[in-house]
Amino acid sequence: MTDIGKVMACVDLSDYTRMTIEEAVTVTRGLPAEIVLLNVINNRDVEAVRTVSPYLPEGLSVETYIERASTERREHIKEIIDQFFPAEKPRMRIVIHVGIPYEAILRAIETEKVDLVVLASKGKSNLIGTLHGSNAEKVFRHSPVPVLSARSRENFSRKRF
Repeated sequence: MTDIGKVMACVDLSDYTRMTIEEAVTVTRGLPAEIVLLNVINNRDVEAVRTVSPYLPEGLSVETYIERASTERREHIKEIIDQFFPAEKPRMRIVIHVGIPYEAILRAIETEKVDLVVLASKGKSNLIGTLHGSNAEKVFRHSPVPVLSARSRENFSRKRF
C-alpha cells in the first residue's frame, strides 16, 4: 500500500456517520493526510422530485431541491465535525455529489485521487442487505484503492448461544 495522503469517508448522515468519520481520523492519526467527507444525494430522490415537480408550486424545482439538500447536508456534516472532531477540522473537506451512490463514490475516488476509502457496512436504511448488498459491495468490488469497512462492535458482535 502506498502512503496515505488522502482518505475519503463516505457519510450518509445515518447513525453510522460519526463512526465512519472516527475510523478515517484513526487511520490518518499522525499523518498529514486530508480527509474528504463525501455525501451523495441519491439520484432516486432527485428523480422522485422531478416526477412531482410539475405539480409543485413554482420555486420547487429539481435544481432547488439539490441546492437545498446540498446546503442542509453540508451544514449537518459541519455540525458533526464541530461537535466531535474540532481538532481535525482543518484537514477535512466536505464534498456533495448527486448520483447513484456507488457510482458517485467510485467516480469520487478517481476525481479526488484518494488513497483509501472508509465506509460503513450499514447505512441510512439500517438494513445491512440494502447497503452492504448493493452500494458498499459494489464499492468493495470495483474500487481501485483499498476500502475500509467501519463497523460497530455492538451491531456486529458475535452472539453466543
